[in-house]
Amino acid sequence: MNIERRFESLLWNSRLIVLVAVVASLVVSVAMFYIATIDVIGLVSHLGAYADFHLAAEARAALRANTVTHVVEVVDGYLLAAIMLIFALGLYELFVSRIEVAEGSEFASRLLLIRSMDDLKSRLAKVVLLILVVKFFEYALRIEIKSPLDLLYLALGTLLVSGALWLSHGKDDVHPPTPADETTG
Repeated sequence: MNIERRFESLLWNSRLIVLVAVVASLVVSVAMFYIATIDVIGLVSHLGAYADFHLAAEARAALRANTVTHVVEVVDGYLLAAIMLIFALGLYELFVSRIEVAEGSEFASRLLLIRSMDDLKSRLAKVVLLILVVKFFEYALRIEIKSPLDLLYLALGTLLVSGALWLSHGKDDVHPPTPADETTG
């Protein structure tokens, strides 16, 4: 019986190996926040060229298109950083322990409401879908429409992306009204 108890203890404590993934995910999250922030600093530093009144209209349009593309890339970087953070927090809560520091926070209850692997997958899938939407937007900005068929493909792609977003918002996204909502509404 003692051997069985020790084995079960070892088996139960083996879940702590997930701490490697938690720490690695946090490192990747911090790295992505750093990269996206450096991209923002670079983007802002290049905006002075846009104010040059001697800039030709074509050059200004190209600079504007590049700037919008860089903004979309920055959003993409921050979303990826957020995914890694949510992933780290979710893994920790599922395999190691509840995060007691966050227990009293209303914000934490919205962010950390991860009770199962399905909850974690659902949250991650929604953020990944958002990244895909941002990537689609980035490519749509760069597309050169040369024929009516190109425009039709862009419209079809936009319709499909919109449909995916609509389908991803199920009944889980509807939150019950809070007491403050009931008194004001």
